[in-house]
Amino acid sequence: MANELKQFIILLVFGNIENLILAAQGVAEHVNPLGLAILSLTAVVFWLAVGTFGTKIAMKYARYINFIGGLAIFILGVQAMLESIPGMLAFFH
Repeated sequence: MANELKQFIILLVFGNIENLILAAQGVAEHVNPLGLAILSLTAVVFWLAVGTFGTKIAMKYARYINFIGGLAIFILGVQAMLESIPGMLAFFH
């Protein structure tokens, strides 16, 4: 069973880091710890359900999702390059 769970170690580490950040923000803002715990657990259960059932539904559309995601990354990259051109030109003057 340990070999089967090895692939999830990174998720556990980053999930714990995320929880630590959330807890630190709650302490800094003087939030009720019980309320924060309930909201955190609710969010975890919600995302577990979305990940479990949403993945089954989305598998039919995986090709479209990959294309749209790649297109969005391409468009954002072009936008970032175009917005940096005036700064680059000002550097050479």
